[in-house]
Amino acid sequence: MKKHLVFSFVTIFLILINSNVIAQQVEDYKLSTDDQVSVIVFNEPDLNLNRVRVSTNGTISMPLIGQVNVSNLTVSEVEKKLIGLLRDGYLKKPDVSVSIVEYRPFYIGGEVQRPGSYPYRKGLTIQKAVTIAGGFTERASESAISIENKEQNKNVPKASFLESVKPGDVITVGESFF
Repeated sequence: MKKHLVFSFVTIFLILINSNVIAQQVEDYKLSTDDQVSVIVFNEPDLNLNRVRVSTNGTISMPLIGQVNVSNLTVSEVEKKLIGLLRDGYLKKPDVSVSIVEYRPFYIGGEVQRPGSYPYRKGLTIQKAVTIAGGFTERASESAISIENKEQNKNVPKASFLESVKPGDVITVGESFF
């Protein structure tokens, strides 16, 4: 009975720690090209955006205020920016909610069956990304996998299967010479 209680406590503790880490990652996430967001301006349905993709120049187009640069901002920073812009001559007390509808894709190339871009999913690892891309080719080197994210200045030349993949990451699977 005690072992079961300890196991349950440890399991709950690990779940709480993991959910806090995920919540922190979402709060820190910076928007960029190809992310899709939803913008709700409460009590102003004409100003709502259901699904809008961040353009290549890092902007979204909002009714009344036009192009708004959201690149490299968190969701809460975008909310504050939109509130400020709407308050400046349009609404007295704007209440804005921004949420991410779809993250930008990740990319995988090299020695995988189907190289290309794929939709990002939370909890993605290199192992899962390779599986999504159809697995390794017969010439793949499982020890020559690199992952790069220019926006976060992240470059891991010899990544493990358990390495986390983020939106916008570029994974390259090298070729084995034997």
